Amino acid sequence: MTENFEEKVKRYKDMGKTAFVIGYTGECGKELVKALSKNKIFSKVVLVGRRKVDLSPDPGPEFEQRIVDYDKLEDHTEAFQGAHVGYCCLGTTKGKAGKEGFIKVDRDYVIKSAEIAKSNGCQHFSVITASTANKNSMFLYVKTKGEVEDALKNMAFDKLTIFKPAVLLCDRAETRIGERIATTIMKPWTMMFPTTGSVPTAYVGRAMVIDTVTPGDEKLRIYNNGEIHGLVKQDGKK
Repeated sequence: MTENFEEKVKRYKDMGKTAFVIGYTGECGKELVKALSKNKIFSKVVLVGRRKVDLSPDPGPEFEQRIVDYDKLEDHTEAFQGAHVGYCCLGTTKGKAGKEGFIKVDRDYVIKSAEIAKSNGCQHFSVITASTANKNSMFLYVKTKGEVEDALKNMAFDKLTIFKPAVLLCDRAETRIGERIATTIMKPWTMMFPTTGSVPTAYVGRAMVIDTVTPGDEKLRIYNNGEIHGLVKQDGKK
């Protein structure tokens, strides 16, 4: 008999595993923290970031923030030690960080974090890239996300999960002109085909938790935009 979501959560919680999250202040990261806080599947969750932020509402005593310098991650290996699962929601934009800054955050920091986590015993790495990711693309965003996927696949984690959302739907604290334009242009399409061209950030956060507690022997799981919708609908909006 197939386990329902509550049964999966209980079984996983009983394992007493720990996790870390990078990119927890972004929109997907915030939703992931909410989902982790609600379902309490880990005995400890380390939130890794550049600075401490106000976590309101308080996600719970199992959460702690660790401050790191992403340009010197090798000096902060303790933030990743002991974590069985690593979540990466890290990302910026070329408009905000410039070309080199975008590559540094969306590729270099992600890969370096994964390398350190792997060397410190991380078994399962879960990352958000993009529906269009392609390392051979001429477009910076698409190429960078593709390079991340390729690098992570070569690290031989016990389990690697890649989430490939299309346009992310959320109420951002910051304005991203490119995303706003894309959302406006694609609005008729997303209304007609709601699972194809967009996905709420809340769905991405929930899907990451659902994938974590779902058993299986696959070393690589990849979820496209429609499959992210499917995960959440299958196990309920937990």
